[in-house]
Amino acid sequence: MTGLDHDPISGDNESMNTTEKTLIPAEVMAELQDAAEKAAQDVRDPEAMRQACERMDRMREKNRELYGEQDIAVDIIREMRDSR
Repeated sequence: MTGLDHDPISGDNESMNTTEKTLIPAEVMAELQDAAEKAAQDVRDPEAMRQACERMDRMREKNRELYGEQDIAVDIIREMRDSR
């Protein structure tokens, strides 16, 4: 036996859990899967892209309201550059 398989002859791997646990709601995951499939096929949906941009703008503004302006990238880049 291999430690992964309880029965090396069966080919089954019942001892490993392949069920993914996620905090992403099923409807969001389905939307993400659909978008990924369209992107892989090079299909562009202008209306979906417009809606996505609006959603990202709202999320960005909400984050700005919650956490304020975050200008950390410039500081990180300068620190990395200066540490050479």
